[in-house]
Amino acid sequence: MPSNIEIKARAANFNETCRRAQALSDMPVDVILQEDTFFNTPHGRLKLRVLPEHRGQLIYYTRPDQLGPKRSDYHISVTSDPDNLKRVLELVYGIRGVVKKTRYLYLVGQTRVHLDDVEGLGQFMELEVVMGEGQSDAEGQAIAEELMTSLGVEKRDLLEGAYLDLLESSTTPS
Repeated sequence: MPSNIEIKARAANFNETCRRAQALSDMPVDVILQEDTFFNTPHGRLKLRVLPEHRGQLIYYTRPDQLGPKRSDYHISVTSDPDNLKRVLELVYGIRGVVKKTRYLYLVGQTRVHLDDVEGLGQFMELEVVMGEGQSDAEGQAIAEELMTSLGVEKRDLLEGAYLDLLESSTTPS
């Protein structure tokens, strides 16, 4: 199963982080509207990502909910009929929740730098260091930590979990 080392953090200064990411990026920014529907699963996370032009990706992943760089194992299946797939998955698993965001994607070497404006939550930054064959988690963590420094990400800004977890905790009655 493919893997990456990733971090998620609040973007304390979204515009400055975008500027820094662009300066480091191997290509111009790609702005992508995404809607992720998460389904109830006994293990890991399963989401259907709907992209522009009626394209979709079914993504299953597992990763620990912890601060800082962590390994994520994932599998992606592409679909040209996301609406029908969503209905089937809803009937089988039930929908856990939906996350809508505008993603600003930058590529820095083997790392996908995401600056996300998430509906109902705010602005965030994610790093996904896509691991190469035989590359150790420690190598990926070192790359992530170096990029965190270059992008001005502070340890206090780090988050654990997924955007859906943050949405659920912000709507849970006290």
